[in-house]
Amino acid sequence: MSMKTKAAIVMSSAAVLLFMYVGGLDGVRASSNNDGSYRQLQVYSEVLSRVRSEYVEEPNIPLVTDGALHGLLESLDSNSSYLTASEYKEYKANQTEAKGEIGAAVSKRFGYAAVISVIPGGPADKAGIQASDIFEAIEGKSTREMSLAEIHNLLQGQPGSNLNVSVVRARKAEPTKMVITRDTVIAPPVTDKMVDDGVGYIQVDAFNKGKNQEVAAKIRALQKSGAKKLILDLRNCAEGDESEGIAVANLFLNHGTITYLQGQKYPREAFNADASKAITNLPMAVLVNKGTAGPAEVVAAAIMENARGDVIGDKTFGDGSVQKTITLPDGSALILSVAKYYSPSGKAIQDSAVTPNIVIADSDDDTALPDDDENATPADEEKKQPPQQDEQLHKAIQVLKSKTS
Repeated sequence: MSMKTKAAIVMSSAAVLLFMYVGGLDGVRASSNNDGSYRQLQVYSEVLSRVRSEYVEEPNIPLVTDGALHGLLESLDSNSSYLTASEYKEYKANQTEAKGEIGAAVSKRFGYAAVISVIPGGPADKAGIQASDIFEAIEGKSTREMSLAEIHNLLQGQPGSNLNVSVVRARKAEPTKMVITRDTVIAPPVTDKMVDDGVGYIQVDAFNKGKNQEVAAKIRALQKSGAKKLILDLRNCAEGDESEGIAVANLFLNHGTITYLQGQKYPREAFNADASKAITNLPMAVLVNKGTAGPAEVVAAAIMENARGDVIGDKTFGDGSVQKTITLPDGSALILSVAKYYSPSGKAIQDSAVTPNIVIADSDDDTALPDDDENATPADEEKKQPPQQDEQLHKAIQVLKSKTS
């Protein structure tokens, strides 16, 4: 065995042992985890030795090790990632330099990059990208081979630069190549309207900073306009910060737990409703779907589990955790989930998502990809679609009309 190969095996084994020490593979107590960690380390070293000595050709051990570490972190959850030294260097540079993005929330599902939701009017929306699309490849590289951190890194870039993606969509036999032009993305403002006699409607597309004040202003405006009941539409709302979601939930709750954070070494941190921040007690309903994630899920779970209102629609995506970046001696890094957000009843939102108490499934999306017709635009494709009744909104109106203010 060459000295280079020996060094690679020692370094990779040490890295695996560090990961086991930090979190434990099975979440068991640290006192009982040490023996298991050493046994797993022995197995890992044996596998590397067998690969080196018996594989069909001389393997690239550093490459094999990087792949193993990527797989190890991804097996924990979709938000945990391993970055090689070069990947981490690029990641840090992009975090400070990149100003453009595509305007879509992207996570990993089924091993690939999955679009959770798309910001209306953003670059992805203009290119014809839809929620539930799968990016099979980004810039020619399969997303199955990428960590989520690497995927997010590629989605960012300078405004005006192009991003090439291969998109897989339901009922399409082959991936379709599409181009998204990155840009500075500003989430649309909160909108409101009266949708029925005495029923006010508020739509939130993202929980970026300041959305709490926007929602509060819309609630007051609708009440002044005669609203006696409210609908909060959080469908396809996946971007933003959980702190904004907590603040928005508090507008409707004058008591009870909104959510709490907890991890193996992260002490429980509860976020309870402050009665002084609640501004309405009108009957309400929350609309959610498969594109609802993160802070929007915190709001929906808090409203439903505190019996403050009904949650109507489809099961949400399931995303809510806190990450910590740990730099390793060789310049590589791991982005590790250290705590999860829980619903008031104790369900980890990332694991269980939010199942509405009134389930109305999303209508199937049969929209064609824009390049099915080489001269078609996303707007042309939208015109081709027959108008459909919003069954989830219609149900919410029915439910609220049956309630007494």
